[in-house]
Amino acid sequence: MTKEQWYFINTGTNDAAYNMAFDECLLRWHSEGKIPPVLRFYTWTPAAMSVGYFQKVEGKIHTENIKHHGFDFVRRLTGGRAVLHDHELTYSVVVSEDHPEMPKTVTEAYRVITKGLLEGYRNLGIDADMAVPEGKLQQTGSAVCFDEPSWYELVIGGKKAAGSAQTRKQGVILQHGSVPISMDDDVLFDLFAFPNEKVRDRSKEKFKEKATSMEEYLGRELSLEEVEDAFYQGFEKGLDIELVPFELTDEQKQEVKMLAKEKYESDEWNFSLSKKGVK
Repeated sequence: MTKEQWYFINTGTNDAAYNMAFDECLLRWHSEGKIPPVLRFYTWTPAAMSVGYFQKVEGKIHTENIKHHGFDFVRRLTGGRAVLHDHELTYSVVVSEDHPEMPKTVTEAYRVITKGLLEGYRNLGIDADMAVPEGKLQQTGSAVCFDEPSWYELVIGGKKAAGSAQTRKQGVILQHGSVPISMDDDVLFDLFAFPNEKVRDRSKEKFKEKATSMEEYLGRELSLEEVEDAFYQGFEKGLDIELVPFELTDEQKQEVKMLAKEKYESDEWNFSLSKKGVK
């Protein structure tokens, strides 16, 4: 039986505004019927912090320290909490809400898409599982994405290993997520606002008990190419699809650059939403 073909594009490393603009353009092009479902891989240069669409910045995020480290800062189109995108593989999936394999609820759609991540981890010899918390999820109020797993996110030995976020617009699902190869907890916790050092240190110690990375689990270094190959094959198997290469036209490239400049580089988008409330 012939498998459904999805586009695949690895855009390599770009800055935060370009990365978020690219995902939004993929969503738009799919809604307009210009492209089939698509899987994208990408990385970030410089490293960047992204915050969720509804997330408050003031009093939660230490923006001066982000600048001090030379990192980018951007607000995502999707929900969820803050993520430091550094030594990781980032993925995005764009697919119609009406796709026959896509459930109507957000959590169940997570379950389907996360199968690709699960198979990717297994290709690397990592015994990962989907998080299925008992009862109602307990929210700590933390601004840090990896503080606790949500429904059907990936855990390794009970620790959160990948953070994903989703939105649905124009009849299309956009899910993207961070798959850490390694994490620097000291740098990460330098980017959040705490009332004092004691609270910061206590929060960091708790975090270490809740989150992990691929290199920490395996006890060895991984190349980005090794990780990309594992997850490429993982998505093909987990979603039962065939990936075919996708290249942008010059017009599409210009569209991404324009959206990055006009929206995702602007303080109005990145900071005002959390002050005024999302309209």
